[in-house]
Amino acid sequence: MGKSTDYTARQPDAFGVVRYTEEEDETWAILLKRQMAAIEGKACDAYMDGLERLQFPADRIPQLDDVSRVLQGCTGWSVARVPALIPFSEFFQLLANRQFPAATFIRKRSELDYLKEPDIFHELFGHTPLLTNQHFADFTETYGRLGLAASKEERVFLARLYWFTVEFGLIDTPQGMRIYGGGILSSIGETEHALSDVPQRQPFDVMNALRTPYRIDIMQPLYYVIDSLSRLSELTRMDLMACVHDAQRMGLFEPLFPPKAATA
Repeated sequence: MGKSTDYTARQPDAFGVVRYTEEEDETWAILLKRQMAAIEGKACDAYMDGLERLQFPADRIPQLDDVSRVLQGCTGWSVARVPALIPFSEFFQLLANRQFPAATFIRKRSELDYLKEPDIFHELFGHTPLLTNQHFADFTETYGRLGLAASKEERVFLARLYWFTVEFGLIDTPQGMRIYGGGILSSIGETEHALSDVPQRQPFDVMNALRTPYRIDIMQPLYYVIDSLSRLSELTRMDLMACVHDAQRMGLFEPLFPPKAATA
């Protein structure tokens, strides 16, 4: 957000339809097929229920209006068409209005496994299925309202809360550990890594999440685990900004990863 991008969002035609190329639709089909196989037995039930409701087409990129119609009927959410990158203020405003931003471009074939910025596959496949769940939808709206009113410094701490829940959250279920974070569910590598023996996993604690550094360009060394999606609803009833202020006073934990290498 606010950084340069190699991608340009596609604009709808006079009928409100985004016309994708055959190659772009094929890219969606490749990503969808392999990620559906990757998340089998690993995604949480609420996410899989949302996928069933949304019925993404297997052979083409979905139109945002079709996704919005399903979300509206479930939780009152919709998907908003945005440029490739948007300011943080616009991001928070959209969430506060129960609109999830999605840029209408899809990654190049050379970037199937990792993309620095969120494309339409990440946003739709990773996030919209759980927006059919009331707990997740309410938490995301609350996060938007908090971010909209927060200072630049407070937003840095709020970003960690979003990262360790909406993007990279895990949930402990009677059937075993499952994934609910969209950053994991839309990434074939992270899906495998998150439930492997490699990373640390700790019970979710809001103060710990706010104080934990992260990097976007590596496999995560640590995930926080909730025991139910209702835990997200509990967060909406907390004074999260008071927690942010406490975390600011206490400072960050030591990072579990090396610093980025200096670039020339």
